[in-house]
Amino acid sequence: MTLADLSTTNYDPRDPDPWLALALDQSLPIDPDAKSALLRGSASWSRRWMFNIIRPFVFTFFLLVKLVRGISPHHPNLNGLLHKTIHWGLRTFGSPDANLLIRRHFHVGTELLAFIKANAGPVSVETVPLRPRTLKDLEDNVFLQHDLNVFNFIIQLNKSLRDQGRDLMPIERPDFSMITDGPFDIPPTKKGWLNFVDVQTAVEVYTPLYALMLPRSDFIRASNSLQLDEPVAIYIGKILGTDYHLSFIKNGHPLVPLSTMQAGFRLMMHGLDCEALHGWLRLLKRRQAQGLALDPRNPTA
Repeated sequence: MTLADLSTTNYDPRDPDPWLALALDQSLPIDPDAKSALLRGSASWSRRWMFNIIRPFVFTFFLLVKLVRGISPHHPNLNGLLHKTIHWGLRTFGSPDANLLIRRHFHVGTELLAFIKANAGPVSVETVPLRPRTLKDLEDNVFLQHDLNVFNFIIQLNKSLRDQGRDLMPIERPDFSMITDGPFDIPPTKKGWLNFVDVQTAVEVYTPLYALMLPRSDFIRASNSLQLDEPVAIYIGKILGTDYHLSFIKNGHPLVPLSTMQAGFRLMMHGLDCEALHGWLRLLKRRQAQGLALDPRNPTA
């Protein structure tokens, strides 16, 4: 499915196609390729059937993992094996759309943090850029480093700002140079007969494995990082001088942490929030290049 596949030619008001409605909806400024991949995954039999069948088993396994981690919070620590397992699982069972969305996420996250840093003034912030092209690249500690990047970024950014006695503030001409306006350099993966698992089902399965193979503190940190979308969006709002984009950030503020049992769903929301934020910055980059005002009341004119 691409957005072009969903034609209004056969539109029937008595039986509207829900996927057509979502395809035409423009409430979120998401990249068209990412949106098409999400729609195909949501409409797939993997998401509609297999996801619901495996959820009770995943939930039970998750409870057992939490008991194990309650008894042994530090061991085992199998971070290298975890990343190899994720790579193998996505290569063997992940659909091309799922594999694209997962790799895209790290590029998007890297650029969102880079935007804030570039427009924050003189701050001392050091993170590791993550731009995995292939599934094999995910083995390079990418998932754990992603979580470390976000927390270290927030700590270092706010320490620098506090030490200088200031806060982020609106920039007359924000720097959008780090925001990619077009496809990321991510080659497609193969479509074998086993590559059918959508991204949400893959996330649901791998979340308890994450909890099992990492120390409890690492998993809790990773789970809590999923609620950092709102602080990151607020930082961007301070730089842009608008809170328009906060209307589509829905993952909840981390001052009220949610249960780790909800981590799978919140990981999907985290991905959606980041795609929407990145898409919003991409629209503003285009407006700036066209000499237009960065006006949130008319963002796509």
